[in-house]
Amino acid sequence: MSQSSIEWTEMTWNPTTGCTKISAGCKYCYAEVMAKRLVAMGVPKYAAGFEVATHEDELARPYTWKAPRTVFVNSMSDLFHPKIPFPFIQRVFRVMQDCPRHTFQVLTKRGELLEQYGQALEWPGNVWMGVSVENQKVVHRIDHLRRTPAQVRFLSLEPLLGPLPDLDLAGIHWVIVGGESGPKARPIKEEWVLDIQRQCARAGVAFFFKQWGGKNKKQTGRLLGGQTYDEMPTRVAAY
Repeated sequence: MSQSSIEWTEMTWNPTTGCTKISAGCKYCYAEVMAKRLVAMGVPKYAAGFEVATHEDELARPYTWKAPRTVFVNSMSDLFHPKIPFPFIQRVFRVMQDCPRHTFQVLTKRGELLEQYGQALEWPGNVWMGVSVENQKVVHRIDHLRRTPAQVRFLSLEPLLGPLPDLDLAGIHWVIVGGESGPKARPIKEEWVLDIQRQCARAGVAFFFKQWGGKNKKQTGRLLGGQTYDEMPTRVAAY
């Protein structure tokens, strides 16, 4: 667990680490770059580099947080990677269910496996489930998310690599949009973001604009049309 600079969360919790690339959004994966740095620093948890691994000792950590926290689960991995055993995923969900004071944000690019496993998982209201959608080629991930029993569903349209017109936002409660950052960042266009913001407004979906990105994301900032968009979904009472 560590404090996070990600604008839409407070901290990260990584009961699993490592991943593999499956679509265009993965090309310049920040987690892979960070894992290499942590290997060089000699951090034991990353001894295997960016190979997929589970970490039993992490499962107890959320129980120790007394004050309510908003937690991004697996910023350094994908909980629904096929190499992660389903019983371990169940244990992660059990921990989240046992800690209703916290809000856990889970994000995956593997919508098919999410849908497959989703019916067998417990979905308390404090678990927000999302899928990453970077371009039109992977919008099918939204349909897989929609078919899960998650009580709060969200989209991370980051890095946004193309326009996403006519999004089906039925059953979606939150949309995050962001441009790619880093020295090789691919461009994002304002008209793409404005169109998504308008779609969210029409559908009554919370809209969060994270960043323009680029080589210097602090310099490009987060203003869209002179405004900051920090909308969040309504937290569903956990049981």
